[in-house]
Amino acid sequence: MAASQTNNQKIKLLELLKILFEQTDEERGLTMPQIIEALAERGIDAERKAIYRDLAALEACGFEVEHLRTSPVQYALVSRPFTEGELRLLVDSVQSSRFLTEGKSASLVRAIKSLASKRQREDLSHRLHVEGRIKMQNESVFYNLDAIQRALANHRKISFLYFRYNVNKERVLRREGRRYEASPVQLTYVNDCYYLITYSDKYEDFANYRLDRMLDIEVLDEKAARNSQIANFDLEEYSNRSFGMYTGESVSASFIVDELAMGAVIDRFGFDVAVSPVDAEHARVHAVVMESPTFFGWLAERGTHMTIEHPASLKRSYQDYLQGILRAYE
Repeated sequence: MAASQTNNQKIKLLELLKILFEQTDEERGLTMPQIIEALAERGIDAERKAIYRDLAALEACGFEVEHLRTSPVQYALVSRPFTEGELRLLVDSVQSSRFLTEGKSASLVRAIKSLASKRQREDLSHRLHVEGRIKMQNESVFYNLDAIQRALANHRKISFLYFRYNVNKERVLRREGRRYEASPVQLTYVNDCYYLITYSDKYEDFANYRLDRMLDIEVLDEKAARNSQIANFDLEEYSNRSFGMYTGESVSASFIVDELAMGAVIDRFGFDVAVSPVDAEHARVHAVVMESPTFFGWLAERGTHMTIEHPASLKRSYQDYLQGILRAYE
């Protein structure tokens, strides 16, 4: 009998904690009669004095239970893993992420809401509108993430297929369907897409692959490459010069920039980018970039507010890029 009573007491304490977690927060609590009623709905009879003892036990275990200044007094669990603002940020991020399918977004939002009180869940139900949001149509990225994380954790190489889309929106395997093989170095999230940065023994260089374009990833038994290039890999520096994760030849360049483009320069290269004054309206910016169509596209967005000063070879490549576009409209 004593063992049964002890077990019932443990169940009552856990159910009380669940009730407070699900139905109360710093703005809304439950009165003592409401707590007794909620426990009764779960098949548990409880008296006021016993509940007071349980509330004291929860506080002694580190759960912050407050007596809200209401009439009658309400009791609320105010210590939570996330604040309401943090939960809103998580929900908005999930809803706005284009690499998640609609189904996966809904599943993750439900999981996030389970960390909130009833009142907070109602507030979190308002969907965020993101202009032009396009959601991914398959969940392959999740399986790819799992395989790559295993390879990274176990320091193993991977092999995979990689595809592009043709004009009929059909998948076409690159390299005529031959598998890629590389050492995974690091995962990164850029422009709403996951990318895997890999190292190739054959080319002795890094390459990037979009996870949602990778198929049939296999974790190999062969150990991943290890060398000074990989050991000294700096993701922030690499991302700053790669522009949209396109790889290309690294070029140390200088640009003449006016104040209308300086914000974009700082956003792209960081506040520590090397800048020196030219005159009252212009500055010289030094940065390392990867010569690629995405870099030229970014530069074109700046119009005449940012121009290449050196090297001459980068200026010629940019001229060829722009002239190629003009020829397409002749």
